Amino acid sequence: MLQIKSKLKIRRGAYKLEVKGRLRLPFDARQKSRLRAKLESGEEVALMLARGEVLRGGDLVTASDGRVIEVVAEPEKLLHVECADRVQLARIAYHLGNRHVPVQVGDGFLRLAHDHVLEEMVKQLGGEVTHAEAPFEPEAGAYREAHSHGGKIHEYGGHDHDHEHHGHDHKH
Repeated sequence: MLQIKSKLKIRRGAYKLEVKGRLRLPFDARQKSRLRAKLESGEEVALMLARGEVLRGGDLVTASDGRVIEVVAEPEKLLHVECADRVQLARIAYHLGNRHVPVQVGDGFLRLAHDHVLEEMVKQLGGEVTHAEAPFEPEAGAYREAHSHGGKIHEYGGHDHDHEHHGHDHKH
């Protein structure tokens, strides 16, 4: 089985690379470090990425046989939220963030995965909700940004390291 172990640090179009496959995945699958999937051609692949690595639409990955594969953000059922004023939209974003809901932030809109309970909450907060089917690219958020201490990778918001060894204190 073809293995994908690394993401190229460049995006398609930055250099003249020949893409030899496409991996179409929804957001939920693009944030997993271990996954079995299929290329658009039907060929099976095993994702074996570093913990915390999130794939975005347009990312390029390398396969075990040297091929460059393009990641495609698969369209998903989403809630598209707009408001009459930006303060109201910011308030809705706050409440979604308080629930740790992945949210895509756009110019004057928010998008989140379809959920009838959240849809009702957003409407009660004054949001205008429409249903959309589109690629979902939510904000990574500080809690998803990996950082390293002594070769170990941790995620903000869930660190398990010894605070006396790295020179700063975390006030939680």
